Amino acid sequence: MQQKIRVTVWNEYLHELSNPTVAAIYPQGIHHAIADFLGKEADITVRTAVLRQDEHGLTQDVLDQTDVLLWWGHKAHHEVDDEIVERVYNRVLEGMGLIVLHSGHYAKIFQKLMGTSCSLRWRESGEKERVWVVEQGHPIAQGLDHYFEIPQTEMYGERFDIPAPDSLVLISWFQGGEVFRSGCCYHRGRGKIFYFRPGHETYPIYHQPEVQLVIRNAVRWAKPVPSLAQPLSGGSTPPLEPLE
Repeated sequence: MQQKIRVTVWNEYLHELSNPTVAAIYPQGIHHAIADFLGKEADITVRTAVLRQDEHGLTQDVLDQTDVLLWWGHKAHHEVDDEIVERVYNRVLEGMGLIVLHSGHYAKIFQKLMGTSCSLRWRESGEKERVWVVEQGHPIAQGLDHYFEIPQTEMYGERFDIPAPDSLVLISWFQGGEVFRSGCCYHRGRGKIFYFRPGHETYPIYHQPEVQLVIRNAVRWAKPVPSLAQPLSGGSTPPLEPLE
C-alpha cells in the first residue's frame, strides 16, 4: 500500500482574526481552507500549524513527520524565530518539499533558500490576473488549460529578485500591464521548492478550482524521493579503489 503524502499547512493566522473581510472569506483561516481541499485527496494526509503556537507549531517532531510544508505568511515574517527557520531549512535540504504561497516571498525561510531579497513591485487594486502556463509538460501544470484567470487580485510585478528558477511553470499578466513569474520551481539539497503567487487574503482565491489544482499538483511534485530519505552524509571518505 502506497504511503500517503504527509502535508503540513502553515499560516500566520493573523489577518483572519483582525480583518472582518478576511474572516468572511476564510472563517477558519487560510490554513484550514487549504487543508480542507487537500484532505479530500486519497493520497494526502494534512495537519495545520500557525504562528502563535509553541515553536510556531513546527516542532522537530512535526517537521520530521512532514513530507511537504506549505507556507503562508504576510505581516509577521519578523516574528518567525530564527531557530525555527534553521530547522525548516535543514529539513528542506534533507528532502522535505516546501511550497511558498503569495506573500511568503518575504518569509525568512524563502529568503534564506533563495539567497536574495525576494523583493518585488506590488499594487492592491482588485484587478484581473491571467495566469499563463509556460511549461505545459510539467507535473504542476497537469490538468490546466493554456491559462486561467483570477477575477480580482493584488498585483505583483517584476523585477522579482529571485534566482532564475530551475523550471518556470507559470507567468502572470495583470490588467494594469505588469507581468510576474508566478510559478517557480527550485531544488535545494534533496528538497524541492515551489513558489506560487496567487492567494491574497482579501480575495477568495484559494476557493478557485484552478488554484486548488495547482497546489494539489505541487504537493505531489514536491514530495520527497523515497530512495533519498536517509540523512545527508559528508566528511572524510575512504577510496573505492586501491590507491598507489
